[in-house]
Amino acid sequence: MDIKHVIKAKQFADKEILNTLFHYSQEFERLDKENNIPQIMKGKILANLFYEPSTRTRFSFDVAMLKLGGQVITTESAGHFSSVTKGESLTDTIKVIGGYSDVIVIRHNIVGSALTASKVSPVPIINAGDGIGEHPTQALLDLYTIWKEFGRISDLSICMVGDLLYGRTVHSLIHFFSELKGITVHLVSPPSLKLPEKYKQILRDANIEFEETYDLNKVTDKADVFYITRIQKERFATKEDYEKLKGSFVVDNAFMSKISDGAIIMHPLPRVDEIKPEVDDDKRAAYFRQAKNGLYMRMALLKVLLGN
Repeated sequence: MDIKHVIKAKQFADKEILNTLFHYSQEFERLDKENNIPQIMKGKILANLFYEPSTRTRFSFDVAMLKLGGQVITTESAGHFSSVTKGESLTDTIKVIGGYSDVIVIRHNIVGSALTASKVSPVPIINAGDGIGEHPTQALLDLYTIWKEFGRISDLSICMVGDLLYGRTVHSLIHFFSELKGITVHLVSPPSLKLPEKYKQILRDANIEFEETYDLNKVTDKADVFYITRIQKERFATKEDYEKLKGSFVVDNAFMSKISDGAIIMHPLPRVDEIKPEVDDDKRAAYFRQAKNGLYMRMALLKVLLGN
C-alpha cells in the first residue's frame, strides 16, 4: 500500500486495502490480548494536533502509538493553546511540528484543513476530522466493526440515523458504501439535517438503493445495522435551534424490542440522549466494542503509514 497520508475515506475504498487493514487490526487485537505487541514504532513520535475536542480519537491514537513502542506529543484546543493565538498559520504550524515528529494527527474545524496540511507536511498527516467534512479513520473502524460482527461488509442493510447534514462520520461511510456490493441504505433524520445532495448523488452514481424518511419506526424491521449519531449542539447557530431537534430519535428498550435479534446498534460517540443507558447491556449494542476496535484499526494505519 503506497499511502502517504490519510485524508479521505475514498483512499481506502478498495477491497484489497480494506482486507489488509482488517487483517492487521485483527492481528494487533490478538497480540494485545497476549501482551505481545511488537515494538515497531520504537523511536517514532506521533503528534496530536487537535483544534476541536476529542476523547476516543485522541486517546486511541495515543494508546496505539504507545502500545507499538512509540511516543506521543499532544496539544488539545490548539486554537487557544498554541501559537495560533499569535496569528500563526496552519501551514506554518504543520511545518514546525513535522520537524519534531514522524506523523501528525490533526482535527480541525475547517473542511479541507487536513488536505491543506498534507501539501506542506514533511511527515504523514492523518485526518481526525475536518469540520463537517470527513472522518476517515472513524469510518474505517466502523467498517471493521461491521466485518467483525457479521463476517462481511457486503449484502447488508444500513440505517443511518440523526445528524446526516453535519455528521462527518456519515459522510465518510457513504464513500465506502458506494464501493460495496449488496448494500441498501436508509437515511433517517429531521428534515433540516438531511444528508447533503452531493452524498446522495454518490449513492445514485453507484446504483446503491436508498430511502429517506423522518420516522425511525418505519425502518425498524429493515436494517442489519443501525448507525446512530447525535444531534451536534456545536454545529448550531443558536441554543434554541438545537433544542428544537434535540432528542429527535431515541433508542431505548422499546425500540430494541422492534428490531431483529441479529441487528446491531452502532454509534461513533459521544452520545447525549439518543441511546438510553438501559440499552448498554443488550448484546446488540455494539458501540463500546466499536470504540475499542478503533485502537486496533489505528495501530494498523500507523503500521501502513510508517512503513513497518
